[in-house]
Amino acid sequence: MANAIEDDYEICFELITTSELTESAKADLAAFQRELAESEVLQANLNVIDNDTLKFKYDEALNKNRPYINHEFVLENGKYMELAIGDTKAVIVALPLKECIKIPGIKDGSLFRKNVRQSLGTSNKVNKGIAQTIKKNASDFFFLHNGITAICSQMTIHDKILSVKELNVVNGCQSLNTMFSCSESAKKADDAYVMFRFYEISDPDRADNISTSTNSQSAVKARDLRSNDKSVLALKKAYEQFYTDGYFVTKRGEKVDSVKFNTSHIVNLTDLGKQLIAWHSQRPTISYSETKIFDKYFDQLFHREYSPENVQALNVMFNKLYEKWNKDNPMGLNETLLAMKAYAPYHHLYSISVILCEINKMNDSVPSPSVALKKLTSENLLDNVIDMAGNCLNMAIENASAEAMDNGKMFVPQNWIKSKASLKDIRGAIRNYLTTLKMMPNGKQILENLNNGLSMDKDNFEARWTAD
Repeated sequence: MANAIEDDYEICFELITTSELTESAKADLAAFQRELAESEVLQANLNVIDNDTLKFKYDEALNKNRPYINHEFVLENGKYMELAIGDTKAVIVALPLKECIKIPGIKDGSLFRKNVRQSLGTSNKVNKGIAQTIKKNASDFFFLHNGITAICSQMTIHDKILSVKELNVVNGCQSLNTMFSCSESAKKADDAYVMFRFYEISDPDRADNISTSTNSQSAVKARDLRSNDKSVLALKKAYEQFYTDGYFVTKRGEKVDSVKFNTSHIVNLTDLGKQLIAWHSQRPTISYSETKIFDKYFDQLFHREYSPENVQALNVMFNKLYEKWNKDNPMGLNETLLAMKAYAPYHHLYSISVILCEINKMNDSVPSPSVALKKLTSENLLDNVIDMAGNCLNMAIENASAEAMDNGKMFVPQNWIKSKASLKDIRGAIRNYLTTLKMMPNGKQILENLNNGLSMDKDNFEARWTAD
């Protein structure tokens, strides 16, 4: 849970009732919601699922297999305007917040298929501010909010009813989810409105361009803007076609049904980017930086065909080694390494690739992850090599610390883990370990097992991907 909260996930409590709350219960609910929203200790929210919401959810569930969302909006006199910009129809509406929370697809995220990210919860600064405005200053919401952008394939207005087909919200996911989490307050806010921009767009490429452009503000990370990139979507499609029980998560905050999908075949775009730069670019020193991965080095990492088997192999190896980065410390890692859990595991993954290179005397190349994993698992060497790589990483940081002390210098682990010096130290520790094996009891047999079991053809290696 702590890791999830660090990644901007939220804790959401839902109170389900088939009856109406008493006035006293409503007062208590408002007090709890206010306390949770203002708390700096527990980032959470509390929603009431009442009869109306249950009925709405039931009706939505009956249509959940339909690929698109169709909806009708009731318009108010003097609060909407029809436009024609070139050949594109547009409607601008001041829509009541209490009507916004009735739009299908907010809770399950289906309304935001074209959005660059899913809900990030109410714990971040911007969404907290939106929630506070709804609860304390709802009448000014229209003036304090930039508005919501939605696209649809067709829309008509008849008798003050706006009917839209294939509705997608491309900018406003965070706002609508925050409104939904404050639904009790939104229902009471009769004078609270938000500006909605509806565009009739049938061209999917144009829709994607609108989605990216309307989300290109500083609050959206480079990683979010890449979630709808053609290379990412092609990689997602290839992976999910190959692993039919798997799912490729491209958007932050996206929820995956662990019952419907095989959890061992669920991969994440962010994790993959960090693994690619550690393995193929041999630069785990950059793995901590999502901005560099999805901005500066994105083309080098993702603008090429990459096999689903390699995606899965990196996923398996990293998950397997990460299991050992726990409080029990089964590998006996230096405490400073354990304290850098956000960075050092990618050096661990890099160390595995270096071991395979040293065994095969392919020092300037990078092994195929899928071939490497097949060798490691078929020879029952995966756990052994993970432990060996962890021990070599441990030796590298301890040797670097000792060398700094011998030279009268201060050793800062956080600086070392982000420097290229750490890569040289890790490779040196691996070479020393393999050399020392020859002089250890049973060491020759261990080395022979490694040489035989991990022998790979030269065709299974390729040049390092440039990342600096």
